[in-house]
Amino acid sequence: MSIIIDSSELTEQPVWPDERIREVVSFALAQMEVPADAEVSVSLVDTARIHELNRTFRGVDRPTDVLSFPCDELDDEEVEAGEPLVLGDIVIAPAVCAEQAPTYGNSFDEEMTMLAVHSVLHLLGYDHIEDADAAEMQAEERRIITAWREGQGMPRRDDVLGYQDAADRRHA
Repeated sequence: MSIIIDSSELTEQPVWPDERIREVVSFALAQMEVPADAEVSVSLVDTARIHELNRTFRGVDRPTDVLSFPCDELDDEEVEAGEPLVLGDIVIAPAVCAEQAPTYGNSFDEEMTMLAVHSVLHLLGYDHIEDADAAEMQAEERRIITAWREGQGMPRRDDVLGYQDAADRRHA
């Protein structure tokens, strides 16, 4: 897996270490059985920048926690042999994450992990607009994050995402 990380524009605190981003995104991709030649870009940005991106690309005039911009699909026939599978770009605002983490009963690291996994699933075509799709996406998030926590020697949490209802995290 190739995980390209850019935090060059990030001036706000807190900062999530590049190695942690790489570990979580790689783990999520492996759990989803994504080919090893896949490539993902992750940018950590300030609140103002994610607000601008959210307004530009989603028409929502407020900051958000994470945005995903898919590129190639796993079954994309246009990806040439020998070329990497470019899954897309993930943009995360750590300051927004830190602010909302307590709302969901998560530490900063747990919330960043959840957002990284969530955004990987978006790159793979998962969505949470319809209830059935949201339930499927949430089940995958729970499975991956539970496996991640287990692999890190962390205690099991039944509310691993800090919320129960599939509609709770729908972004307007």
